[in-house]
Amino acid sequence: MESESEMVAFPLLLTPIESNYRACTIPYRFPSDNPKKPTPTELQWIDLFLSSIPSFKKRAESDSTVPDAPVRAEKFAQRYGEILEDLKKDPESHGGPPDCILLCRLRELILRELGFTDIFKKVKEEENAKAISLFKDVVQLNDAIEDEAKRLENLVRGIFAGNIFDLGSAELAEVFSRDGMSFLASCQNLVPRPWVIDDLDTFKVKWSKKSWKKVVIFVDNSGADIILGILPFARELMRRGTQVVLAANDMPSINDVTYTELIEIIAKLKDENGQLMGVDTSNLFIANSGNDLPVIDLTRVSQVLAYLASDADLVVLEGMGRGIETNLYAQFKCDSLKIGMVKHPEVAQFLGGRLYDCVFKYNEAVS
Repeated sequence: MESESEMVAFPLLLTPIESNYRACTIPYRFPSDNPKKPTPTELQWIDLFLSSIPSFKKRAESDSTVPDAPVRAEKFAQRYGEILEDLKKDPESHGGPPDCILLCRLRELILRELGFTDIFKKVKEEENAKAISLFKDVVQLNDAIEDEAKRLENLVRGIFAGNIFDLGSAELAEVFSRDGMSFLASCQNLVPRPWVIDDLDTFKVKWSKKSWKKVVIFVDNSGADIILGILPFARELMRRGTQVVLAANDMPSINDVTYTELIEIIAKLKDENGQLMGVDTSNLFIANSGNDLPVIDLTRVSQVLAYLASDADLVVLEGMGRGIETNLYAQFKCDSLKIGMVKHPEVAQFLGGRLYDCVFKYNEAVS
């Protein structure tokens, strides 16, 4: 984790940040709520995090890098469960009142204290290897689409399909352990449009008229998400002459891709000329976001990312954690795109959509 002093606010947030930005999208409580009493929304979300404990415990138990992993995994389940139960009784305990950032942070802290630094490492490596073997086919399928608007829509569908690989969602962790994820089938099986937030047609018009000079993309999961979803989209942007900055986590958190893992993935995908399927990568930058959670508070990013992002004209927040549960309503000084799949029933309910619905929220710069 980068030290406190090294973290800065993301430079493209609308200022003043204090009055314009709140990281968490779903308010768990309002000022009028009794601070000593948990709200129905807090209880609902605490229960969601409680329900995820068994799948995290199972991953931790089988972490061969940790001595006596099963004993420590049991301790994790017990300790995190106790903290969540405490928050139900007293929302002000453990640094509360809780929001999605605090609930994620507490889970990570306990895992790390017990020696678990990357319980999803094995599954990430397997999924990355699978997705790398499919990258060429996915890119060729996209390149074969001559109509620009149709090609863009196909790339967007690829991002949603890739984003399904999320082991932070209890339901999906269950599906995944049963039968894995077929990327192309997922592309075909997205819920029909219009999606719960659907600005794709506006974005298509913008895409046909405008080329952004620099795009920052906050990336999400390993495997199909980054390799078959985001990278073909980033490659298409580079093909159009855009500089692309991919911002990835500093430290492991669930199955999110880290900065060091992303550097390795891209090295494996490049050909001997340093190209991504014929596209020059001199305009591709990989940045350490400084983040160590599956959600992100944009008032705390690394100085390197802040420097690289300062002249960007499009910010993309991808995935449910960074683009829906946090930052859905974040306003920027430049164009922004929040894109992700709804993988928790609680989020679907808040948005008034369906489970596995899609969010494609495009906003032009706030002047």
